[in-house]
Amino acid sequence: MKGTDVSWNDSAASLAGGVDGPGLLRDLTGVVLDALADGARDRGGPLPHGGPDAVQADVRKVWPMALPEHGTGADEALRTLVHAVAQGSADPADPHCVAHLHCPPLAVAAAADLAAAVLNPSMDSWDQAPAATVIEEGVATALAGLVYPRAVHADALITSGGTESNLVALLLARERARDRGAAALQVVCGANAHHSVARAAWTLGLPTPLVVPCADGRMGPAALDRLLAVHGRTAPVLVVATAGTTDQGAIDPLPELAEVVARYGAELHVDAAYGGMLLFSDRHTHRLTGLESAASVTLDMHKLGWQPVAAGVLAVRDRRMLEPLALQADYLNADDDTETGLPDLLGRSIRTSRRPDALKIAVTLRALGRRGLGDLVDRCISQAEEFAQAVAQHPGLRLHPDGVGISTVLFRPLAADDLPGNEGDELVAAVRRELLSDGQAVLGRARSGGPEGDTRLWLKATLLNPRTGPADLDRLLGLVADSASVACRTPHTFGEEP
Repeated sequence: MKGTDVSWNDSAASLAGGVDGPGLLRDLTGVVLDALADGARDRGGPLPHGGPDAVQADVRKVWPMALPEHGTGADEALRTLVHAVAQGSADPADPHCVAHLHCPPLAVAAAADLAAAVLNPSMDSWDQAPAATVIEEGVATALAGLVYPRAVHADALITSGGTESNLVALLLARERARDRGAAALQVVCGANAHHSVARAAWTLGLPTPLVVPCADGRMGPAALDRLLAVHGRTAPVLVVATAGTTDQGAIDPLPELAEVVARYGAELHVDAAYGGMLLFSDRHTHRLTGLESAASVTLDMHKLGWQPVAAGVLAVRDRRMLEPLALQADYLNADDDTETGLPDLLGRSIRTSRRPDALKIAVTLRALGRRGLGDLVDRCISQAEEFAQAVAQHPGLRLHPDGVGISTVLFRPLAADDLPGNEGDELVAAVRRELLSDGQAVLGRARSGGPEGDTRLWLKATLLNPRTGPADLDRLLGLVADSASVACRTPHTFGEEP
């Protein structure tokens, strides 16, 4: 479309806030919603067809340059780019989009996020976010109480996700070690730990984490005991356990690990970015027994909590543990302002400017309550259990021997087991890529032990859509089985390194 000069009266240069902004935004939101619907309809599945080259060509066709000399106006820009992104997206609301911890956000949470974007409070000083400060404090208190129901001084920070939460947890543990006169903090984690743990240690200048082998995908207490018997007396130790691994949804045996950690005078941090939302479920919360033994806990509500990214949380057993984050900048938290009662927000994050992500969480908690969210958690877990049963009964597929991990199911074509050497894994990888390229399904991949103890490549389905039905999952299994059958009849299509 030919560019035009945009005047101050054009909607592209108007503001979203104030008294008049919502009226204009209502019209623009209509354009966005139509473009979202049209894009999803034109995509026709969980993923665009054709792979990276096709997606790039489609986007570049309607968006040849990022910075044109003249603007096209708000309606055209929104209609064109939102449609292009929607048509070219992996849609987590599609029942065949199950590769990652990538949830379909609740409509009520997305609507609340729109309000947050319009009001645009920055959570680094009270005078930028008066009411949002109250909302964040209430959400933090509620979620900290969920993790630590018997702790009097529990608190929580709102973060950008598990990576930031784990980084801050290690930072706070390092500062506690320094307060005790230690020269260093030694991090210990399982081989199943999220990569952000090692990256956080590297970022903070800590020694490389010591890794505990995980024979069945979980950190074993005996293996941890053996490692701490050698290394647990030389420096303060932070043991990082996992409640919900990204590959299998496995939950470490938290009570037993906590006993070992206490025996050596170490501290425990639990990365429960995936599994932490089991706390909402009456049926499954027992699987997190021992969680409150941790000094700190990572949660992510943009995983099994159905929030738009980002919605991370770091809960701590005692708010005094957050004191190392304190920072003074006169233009944000002058001493005399703080002394007269203005809240100090700089110690609530390692970031300065940050969005009011607590608003969408607060709206969701109010709209659904703990029981409503727990029901959604239960549905996804039940789906995964039914899906696993369907895999086990399918004549062409095999279920991973460890079964379901929270809402994650690993499986692979039986034909892959009959192939020599690495060809079985190559078949699994080829099936996944074929379904991606065709835009039919978004499945993940994970390496895990096979029945003979060897490591094999598995397809991974992580079910986070509470509206997915049995028929949707049966069709997904049919797609996998058909793709594997075709690949087996056409050798060399799966000869790439997986």
